[in-house]
Amino acid sequence: MITIDNLAFSYGSVPVLKNISMQLEEGKIYGLLGENGVGKTTLLTLLCGLKKVSSGRIRTDGRDPYSREADFLADQFYLADEVAPLNMTAVDFARSRGAFWPRFSMDKFLSVMQEFENDPTKKMNTMSSGQLKKTYISFALACNVRFLYMDEPTNGLDIPSKTQFRSAIMRHTADDATIVISTHQVRDLENIIDPIIILDRQDVLLNASIEEITRKLYFDYGTTLHPESLYSEQIPGGFIQVYPNPDAQESKVNIEALFNTVHRHKDYIKNLFKA
Repeated sequence: MITIDNLAFSYGSVPVLKNISMQLEEGKIYGLLGENGVGKTTLLTLLCGLKKVSSGRIRTDGRDPYSREADFLADQFYLADEVAPLNMTAVDFARSRGAFWPRFSMDKFLSVMQEFENDPTKKMNTMSSGQLKKTYISFALACNVRFLYMDEPTNGLDIPSKTQFRSAIMRHTADDATIVISTHQVRDLENIIDPIIILDRQDVLLNASIEEITRKLYFDYGTTLHPESLYSEQIPGGFIQVYPNPDAQESKVNIEALFNTVHRHKDYIKNLFKA
């Protein structure tokens, strides 16, 4: 369990995060969404202990990530958006770096690389950006950690690789793992992230499961605009629109429409999901 209480962080005199509070439970794949500059990457680096909170606190299983104790670090992995093209083969990289994670599995690394159709004997500084990203994703999954933080992992991946990524996340992470994925590419992850966090500098606008979202909001793909629509967008053949769901009717969440709804009605959404 990760508990975040009244978190604030600033770069010098420039505030990035304020009053952030939420809980992240084990066995879930969280999608971390937000506009540019709201602090998604900063939050991930705070969660893994690379930065120290300005005020408030983070506790991961009761421990402060910034203490960076060896056994704590051995149970987490942070995959940054930008990854280094090292002058070594992927398999040599995995063998040398994997020693820092007690549950690292070379067999799993090679298996995921194969699923990605990625050559482990190729030097990383000769790989394309997509091949390099897939190498780091394969390594992250092979570390077998309980806390996995990924910043824009599908950036640089082609369409088949994005499908492979979704499959790899579902197949190669433990049932008790807590995974947080920051992304702008919501369609890449729409079928695997649950719950969804939508971050704002002043607050967490939404931290809810797909089941809770569909219980409180209805996603309509019809041809007639609803009078209580909170958000609508024209699509071929009609509209995608979002409106209150007092009768808890079932519908399929459209994450882009959800994101736009939340940002147009911040106070309403916060009150709706705190009720």
